[in-house]
Amino acid sequence: MHMADALVSPPVAVVAGVAAVSLLIVATRKVARNSRTDIIPLMGVMGAFVFAAQMINFSIPGTGSSGHIIGGILLAAFLGPWAAYLTLCSVLMIQCLVFADGGLMALGCNMINMAAMSTLVAYPLIYKPMVRYPASNGKLVSASVLASVVGLELGALLVSAETVASGVTALPLGRFLLFMLPVHLVIGVCEGIATGLVLAFVQRYSASLLNGATVGVGAMPGARRRSKRVMWIFGVAALVLAVVFVWVASANPDGLEWSIEKVAGVAELAPAVPPSTAFMPDYESHFAGIVGGVLVMAMLWAITTVIFRLRRMHQKYNR
Repeated sequence: MHMADALVSPPVAVVAGVAAVSLLIVATRKVARNSRTDIIPLMGVMGAFVFAAQMINFSIPGTGSSGHIIGGILLAAFLGPWAAYLTLCSVLMIQCLVFADGGLMALGCNMINMAAMSTLVAYPLIYKPMVRYPASNGKLVSASVLASVVGLELGALLVSAETVASGVTALPLGRFLLFMLPVHLVIGVCEGIATGLVLAFVQRYSASLLNGATVGVGAMPGARRRSKRVMWIFGVAALVLAVVFVWVASANPDGLEWSIEKVAGVAELAPAVPPSTAFMPDYESHFAGIVGGVLVMAMLWAITTVIFRLRRMHQKYNR
């Protein structure tokens, strides 16, 4: 669902950019107040995992299109909505600036469509009211599917609206939505099932990692050990996905490109020109997944370190 610059006009880019940055400012303040001791490593590990998972496009049978997870509901279930938004925006920034995945001018739109709709809308309005830990596996999967579908459909609706509002292309809104909404519905269902299964595994072995889950005081030492093991599992999984994406990712156009092709006859409306900072455009290197994951972790570590240092300085000067 990454939008290219060819779809976005400067006014729409500015409005979306201001909205996305405003939400980022709020997110940094919310994260600064977070009392979880594991928030920094967890944001890094889960950010790298989502980055790697997004590289795996899966084919959608009978359509000739493909999709990939967004990861917003998964991140929010671990980190809470605001830390998840900050994490997913970091992933989108690395994808845009380093790999030319999504246009630089369209970055604000992508942050709103993909990150905000899932972490700040679908998670608190759909997933969170449905799930009270400990929850049954069926409840985790059903809530994840519903929240993922809502997040994807809202994102697809915004992509279509932003494209039409930009006026750069001549894509008719009704026909564009006719393809965008169904294909992203299928993607949302697939993402929701995968998310629910992952959350069921984590709840069973290390529920303390989940946002809002409680663990008895007597179980805390064991819970910390299990949490570290599970974080290592996600770290290894991110590495595996980053290595194997070249062989398992579908070559079919993603849902957005497929919808454009169905309406306009071509998957891209203008030649894609990678920004000058993109030294691995289109993930051309076999090491792109590893490089991206490391960069996401480094970026999140730097951001959260600055946030918590500023918080400590603020607390010190206000004593």
